[in-house]
Amino acid sequence: MKVLVIQQRYGIGDMVIFTPYFHAISKKCKSPITILAKKSSKAEELFLQDKNIKEVIQLNNTNDGFFGFFKLLDEIKKKKFDSVVIFNGSLRYKLLAKLAGIKSIYQYPLFISKDVIFESAKKLSEKFTNLPVKTETKLFLDEINHNLKKKYLFDKEFLHILLGVSASGPTKRWDIKNFINLAKKISQIKKTKFYIAGGKNDENIISEVLNSDIGKNCFSLLDHNINECMFVIKNSNFGIFNDTGFLHISAAFKKKSIGIFIDSPAYSYSGYSEFIYPIVPEGESIKTTSHNTRGKDKVKVEMVFSKVLDILN
Repeated sequence: MKVLVIQQRYGIGDMVIFTPYFHAISKKCKSPITILAKKSSKAEELFLQDKNIKEVIQLNNTNDGFFGFFKLLDEIKKKKFDSVVIFNGSLRYKLLAKLAGIKSIYQYPLFISKDVIFESAKKLSEKFTNLPVKTETKLFLDEINHNLKKKYLFDKEFLHILLGVSASGPTKRWDIKNFINLAKKISQIKKTKFYIAGGKNDENIISEVLNSDIGKNCFSLLDHNINECMFVIKNSNFGIFNDTGFLHISAAFKKKSIGIFIDSPAYSYSGYSEFIYPIVPEGESIKTTSHNTRGKDKVKVEMVFSKVLDILN
């Protein structure tokens, strides 16, 4: 059976969250699936070694949006899919599937909004497979021949901690000085190397870490691709992150991952995994922390450090 899965969200973390549903669909079909995904999700890199994924069709400026619809339709038609699973409530993608001649269409309710990302995906996947589907994520990475093995030794004399300082906007980013002060406190109890993960727009705040008192034991991942970041994350002890794609990659490698949620839906982006330890602003809960919480000044360094001590103990 040839199955197309459409997951068009922009983020890397979003794409990682959907991995158990991709795997469940592939297992039910007894064949790898094709994914339609945004370029920004980095799906091609994330699933480079995932045998459940046959191909990633990339949504870009030539086949996305109103004017790209017919080019995308032509591409989908040629592949002659038997079924499609659409992880959104868009009328556009339902129309795409029908015009492409796909007979079996599974989709969220049309125009669905404000759903819990992993709950909706689980429900649709279970409808397709007619089996219970777990929400824990998983990524695949061959470490044996990785090109970074010689660069990073991950010696056992040190703790190796990821600091995910990136975020999709300033209101979602815990202050970089807090990360620096937290790293100082950790370094006082255990020799530690820190790996600073961020995007192209984070160069200034990463430089601030590298130029700080802890800078000599810090390594920037700014010039690393996603696959290289995956290697470092998989070999680290644990991580401390804003609500960023690196948090979800870490959880997918079964690493204890502290997630600092200050202005995004904490439950939606942590409730799917036992490996994510969410921290929310004082006065909020995991369920109440969401967009417009604006709680960056209500998460103290001591709150996060206490969770680090829990992990170490």
